[in-house]
Amino acid sequence: MGTFVTLAEVMEARGSPLDEDEVWCLLFATTEGQYFIIFLLSDSGNMYHVLSPGSVLLSANGSLAFKSCAQHEDVTSFTAPEVQHAAASSTRTQMVVYSLGMTLYWCIDYHLPHNQPVQLSAELEGLLLSMCEDTVMRRTDLLTVLGTCEVHQKAATLPPAEHLIKRLVEDVYRTSVSLHCHSEGWLSTRGKFIVSCQYVSIRMKTNLFSRGIVQ
Repeated sequence: MGTFVTLAEVMEARGSPLDEDEVWCLLFATTEGQYFIIFLLSDSGNMYHVLSPGSVLLSANGSLAFKSCAQHEDVTSFTAPEVQHAAASSTRTQMVVYSLGMTLYWCIDYHLPHNQPVQLSAELEGLLLSMCEDTVMRRTDLLTVLGTCEVHQKAATLPPAEHLIKRLVEDVYRTSVSLHCHSEGWLSTRGKFIVSCQYVSIRMKTNLFSRGIVQ
């Protein structure tokens, strides 16, 4: 079995949405990872402008990594509108903020019945919705997301993100063993989330409209 598992595999093994504290931890870790790549390594040229559940990698040692989306993945729901419309008014950082927001929202919405609302605090919901703004100028920037996560992490006294990542990966391993599956079988499945991704996109837009964020 490989060192990393994807966020999509984590959710498949779990079979239910992430809770709010877990989302905060993952949002903090992924944002911190992107910040390190862009601002500390000055390597924005190698930063992927689309993140998805299949491109966020979690390691058993508690670290995160990122990879390009597989060709067979439908990542439309996670792709910023300006990318889809070939607009030149956005930066890669802004594109990543959008796709990261949609990816985390997908984790919150995972396998929820269509008539069951997503349970989020106003703070987290507002942050995710601002990350998923269609209009680039109104979208929250990466540093704001990182700062908000840092403040919340301290105020809520959440455990380090690596503890959560290790646990999520361990859950995948345990599920894999219990199902007597090999890594090239169950763990290599990708793209099973296409339909749910499309629905999450619709649910997210509905929330934006209801809050008056999208006109």
